[in-house]
Amino acid sequence: CKTVVLSLLMCFGLALSAPCAELVVYTAMDQVFSEPILKEFEQKTGITVKAVYDVEAVKTTGLVNRLLAEKEHPRCDVFWNNEIMRTIMLKRRGILAPYNSPSAIDIPAQFKDKNNFWAGFAARARVLVVNTQLLQPAEYPASVQALTEPRWQGRAALAKPLFGTTATQAACWYTAWGKDKVAAFYRDTLANNVRIVDGNSVVRDMVAAGELPWGLTDTDDVHVGVLQGRPIKAILPDQQGEGTLLIPNTVALIAGAPHPAEAKRFIDYLLSREIEGKLCNSESAQIPLRSGIAVPKGQFTIENIVATPIDFEKVTDAMEASVDTVQQYFAR
Repeated sequence: CKTVVLSLLMCFGLALSAPCAELVVYTAMDQVFSEPILKEFEQKTGITVKAVYDVEAVKTTGLVNRLLAEKEHPRCDVFWNNEIMRTIMLKRRGILAPYNSPSAIDIPAQFKDKNNFWAGFAARARVLVVNTQLLQPAEYPASVQALTEPRWQGRAALAKPLFGTTATQAACWYTAWGKDKVAAFYRDTLANNVRIVDGNSVVRDMVAAGELPWGLTDTDDVHVGVLQGRPIKAILPDQQGEGTLLIPNTVALIAGAPHPAEAKRFIDYLLSREIEGKLCNSESAQIPLRSGIAVPKGQFTIENIVATPIDFEKVTDAMEASVDTVQQYFAR
C-alpha cells in the first residue's frame, strides 16, 4: 500500500514539475534562423513551443492560407512573418488581434501598426550586389535606376517581381511613382536585357560566379555569400535620393489565440532589443530598426541608412494594382 501511495505521489510530483503551458507559432522566417530563438524562449520560460514553418516552394503564402482557413477555429497563437504586406492583409481579414507590447515602445512608428495589430523588427534591405573582382568602387551602380542604363545592357540581374521582396518593392514603387512610371521602368529594364531570374539568391549566385557584375537582391542573401568567401559586396541604393527600402520581420497575435497569455509573452520576447540583436548578429544579418544595437563590423545599422519613407498600409492598398501591372511584363 505504501508503495502504491509513493508511486502516486511521485507521478503527481512529476506532473507538477512538467511544463504545462504551450504556444503555437507559425513562422515564415527561415527555420535555421527562427528555430534557435524559439528554443531559447522554451528554455527561459518553460513554455513548450510548437512551431509550424513555411515551405520554401510556397513561401509565406502557405501559412497565410492556413491562417485564413483556420479563422473560425484558430490553432495558431502568434504569426512571425519575414515580410509585411501579407501581415497587413491578415489584419484586414480579421485574423489578427491588437496587442500593444511594451517591447515595441522604441520601434519607429513607420514599422508598427498604429492600432497595435502588428510590429516590425529586424529588417532586410533591398540592395545592389556587386562583384568586387569585376567592378572597382568607382564603377559601382548607385541606384536601382541603373537597371535601365545602356552601359549595363545585359550586365545585371533581377528576380522576377511577382512574389517575395521583389513584389513588395514593386508595390512600393507603384505607390511612390504611379502606374505609368512603374510600367516604364520595367519595360525599360527588359529592353536593357536585364537577366530575369527565379529568386534573389539566384541573382547573388550569378554575380558571385562572375556571370554578371551586379544585380538587385536582399541583404541576407548577400551576407550568406560573403560568409562563404565569395567576391561580392552589398551597396545601399539611392542614398542621395528616395532611399533604400527596408522590409521588416513582423509579429502579430492571432485573434482567438488558444494561448493568449503565452502568446503575449512570446511577442514581448521577440520584440526585445536582445532578440533583435541576436537576429542582426546571425548569418541572416538582419538590420536593427532601433539605434544602439550592436552589429558585426561592416554590417548596416539604421543609423547609416537613408531609408525609403513608406506607408505600408498604402502599399498594401496598391498591391493588387501593382501585381496586375507587373504581370503584363513578367507573367510569360
